[in-house]
Amino acid sequence: MQGKIDSGQLCTVKPVKEDDLEQGDIVLCKANGNQYLHLIKAIQGKRFQIGNNRGGINGWITFNSIYGKLVSVEA
Repeated sequence: MQGKIDSGQLCTVKPVKEDDLEQGDIVLCKANGNQYLHLIKAIQGKRFQIGNNRGGINGWITFNSIYGKLVSVEA
């Protein structure tokens, strides 16, 4: 499976409200002290399960760990 974003592509991320996030959104988030772009795999109350495009799950985070939502990708 091909990734949704290739290394070196310019990504634009904008702030988002918690209520506007949906399963399948790509978000810039903090996990284990690092910042990553991850897919939201599931939402459970105030928690967001993040993972990759290949079916991997990285765990649960809260909205405090989400910096913004991906809005565009350029080559």
